[in-house]
Amino acid sequence: MKFLLRLALVWLAINLTACSSIYYKGLEKIGIPKREVMVHRVEKARDTQQETKQQFKSALEQFTAATQFKGGDLEATYNKLNAEYEASVKQADEVNKRISDIEDVSEALFSEWEKELTEYSNASLRQNSQQKLVTTRQHYKQLISAMRQAEAKIEPVLSVFRDQVLFLKHNLNAQAIASLKGQLGSVQSDVTALVAAMEKSINEADAFIQTMEKQ
Repeated sequence: MKFLLRLALVWLAINLTACSSIYYKGLEKIGIPKREVMVHRVEKARDTQQETKQQFKSALEQFTAATQFKGGDLEATYNKLNAEYEASVKQADEVNKRISDIEDVSEALFSEWEKELTEYSNASLRQNSQQKLVTTRQHYKQLISAMRQAEAKIEPVLSVFRDQVLFLKHNLNAQAIASLKGQLGSVQSDVTALVAAMEKSINEADAFIQTMEKQ
């Protein structure tokens, strides 16, 4: 089913350029409800965060290596550090997109769920469904909060990387290396905090997926 879901998502992304509601209706017509789309997007966001965590670890390693420069081709050192910075920016953008995609489908899912509660004639079934909605919404809020908190820790790291890469570009000399060394401790601390937040968010995603699959 996951394979078919991925194919359907790709096909509709290419062929549908209208609003999200039409996109989700198109998926439902081929048997893929919003909750499956939501789980799929949470999985993609989790995987992206895992990749982002590894990318920032890699960038930190390159930053640390640059501070240990003792001679040779300084421009090559800059190119490596800049490549890591650009890769980190790309991952940051991907994280933002993945979280926004979850927020979009969740809004549609919860809105539909609330509307359909009024369609029950059986009070007991309606109450049961409403409780599931409340529980799912609570878990969702925890998930999005963790994801956004982790995302918020990305920009401070990128900001330092951006400044140092630019300074190194404009000053390929000992002064630039000294500047890198002066920021190393702060960067290490920020990346450590980012990785911890990402891991918490990844765990929240796993828990949310398990909850959705049990319902």
